[in-house]
Amino acid sequence: AVSDFKRRPSAAGGQSGDLLRRGSKTEPRSLCFQRDVMARFQKEEEEKTLKAITLFCFPEGINWAPLTEYHSETFSFVLTEIDGSRRNGYCRRLLPGGKGARPPEAYCIISSLACFGLFSEIFDEVEKRRQISMAMIYPFMQKLREAQFPAPGHTVEIKSFIPESGTEIIRLTRPLDSWLEHVNFHTLFDCLTDKEVLLVFAAAVLERRIVFIAEELGKLSQVLHAVAALLYPFTWQHTFISIVPEILIDVVMAPTPYLLGVQKRLLDRVTDQSDLLVVDLSVSKQNTFIVSIGDEDSILPPKLQAEILEALSHRKKDLSVEELNRVVSEAFLHFFVKTVGHYSSYVKYSDGSGVFEKRRFYKAIESKTTRHFVKKFLQTQMFDLFIQEVEKQQPSGPQQGIFHRKIVEYQEKKKLRKH
Repeated sequence: AVSDFKRRPSAAGGQSGDLLRRGSKTEPRSLCFQRDVMARFQKEEEEKTLKAITLFCFPEGINWAPLTEYHSETFSFVLTEIDGSRRNGYCRRLLPGGKGARPPEAYCIISSLACFGLFSEIFDEVEKRRQISMAMIYPFMQKLREAQFPAPGHTVEIKSFIPESGTEIIRLTRPLDSWLEHVNFHTLFDCLTDKEVLLVFAAAVLERRIVFIAEELGKLSQVLHAVAALLYPFTWQHTFISIVPEILIDVVMAPTPYLLGVQKRLLDRVTDQSDLLVVDLSVSKQNTFIVSIGDEDSILPPKLQAEILEALSHRKKDLSVEELNRVVSEAFLHFFVKTVGHYSSYVKYSDGSGVFEKRRFYKAIESKTTRHFVKKFLQTQMFDLFIQEVEKQQPSGPQQGIFHRKIVEYQEKKKLRKH
């Protein structure tokens, strides 16, 4: 299910009504109190969420002068809950139709699902209707809420009426590779060379502090999500803010790992930091790496670096988003298959729980440079949590997912080469 919110930059966050009705006088007092507290708590949580949404939809602040021209842009952000769970925010900022100067508007979808392409199509329909009338948006959004959310590889059809065009049938399709549907690697490789992407990946895989600099909000959010996707099957566990609101810029001083997107006008607030990687995504940049530690090109084993670059060099020009996603993701996934794909052989089970034999695991790696890298990678939180999940699984249970399939394929090829 998705929730939609519309905010204007002239307001810092709206009030919302009670989410639960209060108990009646005939109900027990304790039950009334419980319901009252629950309603108040949920109302407070919703108001906090609405304020956070406004903050991320307008990271520059909400005091905008009215405009006569503004190119609409789409970007995304992540809302992290107290329990560590994450929800995805997708925003389209646009200038509504009309005469004279007027403030831009932001339309936002909050969802537990990450579907950038699908939600961008929805925003296209919203923007088309907004240029006619605000009243045209609500029937479309209501139809959207009533429709079943499509499964990966499936399409949902929505009928919508537009004056002068009549009734339209809008088809919204989710890609089959759903684990990459929030990613578009085109922007990452438009901004950086293959070698530069590899250096960023090396810093991210060791969970370092990385800041990306650009003026366009869409560019920042797409690049950060793409970098995080390169880490699959591992998940970035630390601070992740694809667009840092100006009011939160002091987060760059945090000593813990982070992936941050910062608008270029705030660059001076970032470059006085050390022990981090600052990556300029601008077209007019002089140097891609404004600040670096200097060892990024020696983190990954040289042979595996060359294999990734070789795999990336085979991609054709003008690939679709899905085709490019597949080529890029497989190149980096193969890196993890070769470095840590033998992990399951070193999880020993007893009494229904597993124990990972770390020392035997990395000692089994023949290549000295690969072993040196893996020893460092074992210390990351992303690997630690990955192994914790493996240890909880039953040894006889089915192992699924593309990572496991690639491991099996690689091991079978190794056996064939030996014979």
